[in-house]
Amino acid sequence: MTIGKAFTDKGDFTKAAENHIDTLYAFEAGPVLFKPTKAADAQFRTTREAALSYFVGGNDTYKEDHGFAIHPWTNVRFENTANYIHGDYAVAMGNYFFTQLDGSDVKVEYTFGYIKGQNGKLKINLHHSSVPFSS
Repeated sequence: MTIGKAFTDKGDFTKAAENHIDTLYAFEAGPVLFKPTKAADAQFRTTREAALSYFVGGNDTYKEDHGFAIHPWTNVRFENTANYIHGDYAVAMGNYFFTQLDGSDVKVEYTFGYIKGQNGKLKINLHHSSVPFSS
């Protein structure tokens, strides 16, 4: 939501996205297994550059990216289904719901893997999200 607000307010939304990535994702430890919700052509992203493109768009290498995070979401709500912890590694799976300006929610399924970062805080090294299957 911070990235979308920066975009809407004509602020430095790219800097906000970089801060988001650097705070929450473990790219400094190696590739992050990142499968974003709305990516089809380049659906697997393992670099910081590729993740940034997904969040804010504007990278000619990833022409399908329109900036998922610059959409003006008003809220995000997580509903974990289960967590798994083994030593210094954790995995969470469930749904998250992004609230749009009109109050409606967009449901997205997720699986996140976490490792301890250099500062001892959890950071994401696996991010898979997708829209629910419908027949």
